Amino acid sequence: MSTARDLVIVALDVKPSRPLERGDLSLALAGAETYDLLRAGTLTLDGDRIVPRPQPEPDDRLLHEAAASLRRQVPYETLQDWLWRRGNGLTSAYLTALEQEGRLTWERGRWLPVRGGCPVLADTPARRRAACRWAADEPVLLTLAAAVGILDEPATTEPGITDDATLTVLAAVHDAVMELEAVRQRRAIEDAAFANLWRGV
Repeated sequence: MSTARDLVIVALDVKPSRPLERGDLSLALAGAETYDLLRAGTLTLDGDRIVPRPQPEPDDRLLHEAAASLRRQVPYETLQDWLWRRGNGLTSAYLTALEQEGRLTWERGRWLPVRGGCPVLADTPARRRAACRWAADEPVLLTLAAAVGILDEPATTEPGITDDATLTVLAAVHDAVMELEAVRQRRAIEDAAFANLWRGV
């Protein structure tokens, strides 16, 4: 299992401190994949650029997709650009993967015969592994969870993380989530102004 899969499971299993936004979670999942690929030696960071390395591809299907989509031409892609590109729709991809693997089902009401309702996690070793990691206060998982609002306050660093590359990834996730929130707030203000214009306020 990967950090990204553990993060999705935690997001479904733990009551968040605020409503979760799929866009925020997708950015954090892209950061979690980056962390796992760093740890596996599939990539390194040169400043803020992601440099692929000729390592064996990961066994995890979604991590394999992430590794295969790395830009391999100089100048390499920046970490921020990668988070936005890879993060696009990534929450849905992970939910679909968990469902296909039998680790997730969807509650369906009488009037909702198609997929919908609330996601329900099955009691699987993957769920127990994520829960153990969460209970152990694993710092990377905690920091990613904090960035999307599963914990009370976002943080860019946590005690116990000393690797500069990991700290860079976590800080980039935090910055991307804050940027997305600024975009949402700006759109809300613009929508409110447009609505007031139509009402003649």
